[in-house]
Amino acid sequence: MNNYLLISIIIVYLVFLFLIAFWAEKNSKSKWVNNPYIYVLSLAVYCSAWTYYGSVGIASQSGISFLTIYLGPVISLPLWILVMRKIIRISKQHKISSIADFISLRYGNNRFLGALVTVICVFAIVPYISLQLKAISETFEIITDETSYISTTVLDDSTFYIAVMLAIFVAFFGTQATDASQRRKGIMTTVAVESILKLVFFLVAGVYVTFYLFDGTSDIYQQASQLENFEKITSFNGLESGFNWMFTIMLSFFAIFLLPRQFHVAIVENDRERYLKKAIWMFPLYLLLFNIFVIFIAWGGNLTITGNVNQDYYTLLLPLQNNNIVLAMLVFLGGFSAVISMVVVSTLALSTMVSNNLIIPYGFLDKFIQGNPEKNASYIKSIRRISIFSLIIIAYFFYINFSYELSLFSIGLISFAIIAQLAPSFFIGLFWNRGSAKAAKIGMVIGVLTVGYTLILPFIVNVLTGNNLFVEKGPLGIELLKPYALLGIDFLGPEAHSFFWSMFLNTFSFLTISLLSKGNYRERNYAEMFVNSSNYTNLQDGAFVWKGEAYVSDIRNMLNRFLGEERTERALHLFNVKYGISKEEEMADARLINFSEKLLTGSIGSASARILIGSVAKEEPVSLLEVLKILEESKETIAINKALKEKSDELTKLTEQLKMANTELLEQDRIKDEFLDTIAHELKTPITSIKAASEVLTDGDEMPQELQNKFLENIVTDSDRLARLIHNILDLEKLSNGRDQLEIQTNQIDKTIDKAINGVSQIASNKKVEIIHKNGKDLIASYDEDRMLQVLTNLLSNALKFSEPEKGKIKVLAHQKKNKIEIAVEDNGKGIPKEDINYIFDKFYQSKHQNVKKPVGSGLGLAISKKIIESHNGKIWVDKKYNKGARFLFTIPK
Repeated sequence: MNNYLLISIIIVYLVFLFLIAFWAEKNSKSKWVNNPYIYVLSLAVYCSAWTYYGSVGIASQSGISFLTIYLGPVISLPLWILVMRKIIRISKQHKISSIADFISLRYGNNRFLGALVTVICVFAIVPYISLQLKAISETFEIITDETSYISTTVLDDSTFYIAVMLAIFVAFFGTQATDASQRRKGIMTTVAVESILKLVFFLVAGVYVTFYLFDGTSDIYQQASQLENFEKITSFNGLESGFNWMFTIMLSFFAIFLLPRQFHVAIVENDRERYLKKAIWMFPLYLLLFNIFVIFIAWGGNLTITGNVNQDYYTLLLPLQNNNIVLAMLVFLGGFSAVISMVVVSTLALSTMVSNNLIIPYGFLDKFIQGNPEKNASYIKSIRRISIFSLIIIAYFFYINFSYELSLFSIGLISFAIIAQLAPSFFIGLFWNRGSAKAAKIGMVIGVLTVGYTLILPFIVNVLTGNNLFVEKGPLGIELLKPYALLGIDFLGPEAHSFFWSMFLNTFSFLTISLLSKGNYRERNYAEMFVNSSNYTNLQDGAFVWKGEAYVSDIRNMLNRFLGEERTERALHLFNVKYGISKEEEMADARLINFSEKLLTGSIGSASARILIGSVAKEEPVSLLEVLKILEESKETIAINKALKEKSDELTKLTEQLKMANTELLEQDRIKDEFLDTIAHELKTPITSIKAASEVLTDGDEMPQELQNKFLENIVTDSDRLARLIHNILDLEKLSNGRDQLEIQTNQIDKTIDKAINGVSQIASNKKVEIIHKNGKDLIASYDEDRMLQVLTNLLSNALKFSEPEKGKIKVLAHQKKNKIEIAVEDNGKGIPKEDINYIFDKFYQSKHQNVKKPVGSGLGLAISKKIIESHNGKIWVDKKYNKGARFLFTIPK
């Protein structure tokens, strides 16, 4: 492909990414920008050029060992709910914007420690950035077929211009706000889009190689099995290989937490903690998809590409070899996306660390103290932009001078080994409050020096001397000091060997020095806040220990220089409202000092914030005994507050229960009044009828016999009705007070149901309603049959009452469920209104929706049925999900 055409495509692609970032910044509150999927996809910045190209290269030489770089992150993800959530909470509380700030703050806002972490990160990541530039340069040469061309000057090198464009992109979107803890929606959305593109393009290449160049996975496997090194690249290679696997997995485990770009996307850019729940399964899925075709592409390259080629680039070489320029272009853009993501986020994170932990605290604080808000904001942005350009240019020159000697995989592992030296002070410091700043600094220095001696120095010596004697014989011929076999351990690969010794010496030094020397009061103070974070918000408000003298006006003036008057006044107003402090208060307390440091931390880093606030506050040293006493008091206060809150919650719950009980009592009173009205009406109606009929009979001497018989029949009917009503009231009262003696006998369910149906068959026949009895045969249970007939008759009578004549259908079903027998009576009538279901078994309740007129009956039938079933140790209820009418169910023990 013509190189000018490729450069044009690259420029168009960069413009496309620029527009996405610009749109995302303008629509930063859109759901397309604020969602867990953007967060998860931004985590895929882990998949850099090393993943895109280097995995295939290592797979073609060493087989499945390339998986170690992905197994570490996958193993770590379940811990994110515990560890990462804690880190996110601490970082948000203190407006932390980088891993250097985080570690520095944990050990008492130690300025030197923040600078040391920054130097280590720069030392680790700049070669890693050069690795990305190396990938761009080499793939550019491959796709334009200019592998023989060597640029004589920087201005002739297309990689230089790409590096500059990336620097402009980061400088524009990464430095718009001085507060580095703010979210960069534009950059993160762009990274998410690139994560999708690089995955899709890599999968397309994998499908092309596996199913187009070869006839599927089986075909590739069969052909690859004929290769000379097939056994080597498909076997585990014994215990030594196992140790190498273990240490490389540990390297990648630490990297997913500690790499500046991973800390930035996972912590600083996290909007909501709940996104972690999506991340713990979606990110491993992303890594799985990225690695499905790696081994097949590697085998395909080994089978079809001959000659002296860089195996890292099989993904690109295979389409080119088969003249598929379009696919090769897509593969190139996928790799380019992987490079851009890594370079952009890494330089953004590193520039923040360099400005906040090196340049500002060690050179610009005096300027900031004398400046105004506009000047200071300009200083901060300029420092970060210069840092971004400097880092990328340094990485470019490292690539020009050193990276040709190393593979993508080697550079990546060296970076991981260096960054892993932050692990002891980072992870142990999260859960052990004894760790000290002195121990952290010494441990890191020893660890980095060990990596330098066992991994980096051999490479430098080899480049300078042109021989490998240093590795083979050791310094001055001392074999025990051989860099790849220190103290005789020679069964590990160089990277695993370096990791083992550096982590051992680093961790041992950290633990030993922490136990031998106590940190100062500030270290112990922050240690307590980091470690004991169960009730985190309250602890941060009350556990910051500070003793001294400071005026609110001085602190206000200092904040004005960075935040401006409007933001400062708004922040102080919120502070005063939160803690109930008068705005006329002249003296500052520990809470205001802590609050002010946090406000400045996002802009200039925690160490610089501490120094600036310290310049206007006369701090007095606090003994460790005082710190511990204050912290204990703080814990006691938190415990008391927690207990009070629990009591308050209990009282609130009780109040709600009382309200509900009161409402229920009022409802019961209303129902009772209605019941009494109904009973009075029901009693009065037959009595009035009887009295009227009796008076007619008394006065009617010449009344025809037929008419007399009719009046006498009415008197008997009303008397029976009156007797039933009184009987029901007495019956319910007896059942409610437990005075009813049940005659329990063994009975057959189906026969009892048939008796109940026969009892109402005449009514059913008159209304032409069909009653169907299913199941129940051979089901035996112990119960009072008369009482059970009363329940069934009540349910059947209700069903008949609300069934439509000629169309009604009633079903009675019985079956066994475990040790119970369940009986259902269902109809296709009008059903039960939802508002009645919870009250329908109450002894004073009648549905208001039975008819337009006042309900028929006293409303005691279902209440009596409920008492009867409960006296049999059963349960009766209405099926709320049944929507074809009404369905009553009850159970009795078998």
